[in-house]
Amino acid sequence: MKTNKPFLLIFKLLLLLSFPVFAQDDLEDALNESEKGKEKKKEYTTAAFKSTRLINLHNTERLAKGALEYRICHRFGKLNSGAYQLWGLDQAEIRFGFEYGLSDWIHLGVGRSSYQKTYDAFVKAAILKQSNFMPLSVSYMGSVAVNTIKDASPDFNGKLAYVNQIIIGSKLNERISLVLVPTFVHRNLVADANNKSVSNIALGFGGRLKMTKRLTFNAEYILRVPPQTKSTAFDNYKDAFSMGIDIETGGHVFQLTFSNSRGMFDKAYLVETTGSWGAGDIHFGFNLIRNFTVGGKKK
Repeated sequence: MKTNKPFLLIFKLLLLLSFPVFAQDDLEDALNESEKGKEKKKEYTTAAFKSTRLINLHNTERLAKGALEYRICHRFGKLNSGAYQLWGLDQAEIRFGFEYGLSDWIHLGVGRSSYQKTYDAFVKAAILKQSNFMPLSVSYMGSVAVNTIKDASPDFNGKLAYVNQIIIGSKLNERISLVLVPTFVHRNLVADANNKSVSNIALGFGGRLKMTKRLTFNAEYILRVPPQTKSTAFDNYKDAFSMGIDIETGGHVFQLTFSNSRGMFDKAYLVETTGSWGAGDIHFGFNLIRNFTVGGKKK
């Protein structure tokens, strides 16, 4: 049987010409698959702080959806009050509150303080979350407080105070997290010579240092911005400075604190701190925090 040589030559030539085309297509497909594999998956940063507050100051942490938190806080009297007052332990202010994660982005809270017999409520909402694509977390916090001491004001409106904050934070590494909190405070009535409403601007900042898996050191400072005109509502108070440690015990976070501020709700520690560290007006205290899951899956 004779072989058709022209046909065989044409077939071999077509096969050789088509090979680079198939090889190129295969190579492009492989490169595309490789690029897809290299695409980063968005991962949010977690556990920048052990609690939703540094000490008094709100940070960028929020409760997960369906998480309920019970928080009880004590601040004792001044350490410089001497042995007769057991260095302040005979005197105490208390605040207890409940906080709830409405969603992974929105956090609600209510509380009651013995200081000025105050009820307070707040909402904290995430604007940006730190991730491998975003170096910062940004949240908004707004709160309202009502002073229920008898005769504190001739009308209910005068007992109200409001706080608005933008909370900017970053977990720099596994050990260090920082927070910066520009703040606006408005009190409908202050007890000065004119009994007028007062607004204040403050800048809070602080951070935490993780020392062990379950132990962190925290510190915060509230810098009040002086008003343009002289004000006894400003001059009669001090900037708040606080420091302490967080101890995580599994389900609980136990905070031991030292602060020149007695108040434990927003208005009180931001613009109504009376103590001075230089004079020894330091209040020892603690916060006990217990978390529960009441709906959804806690993260």
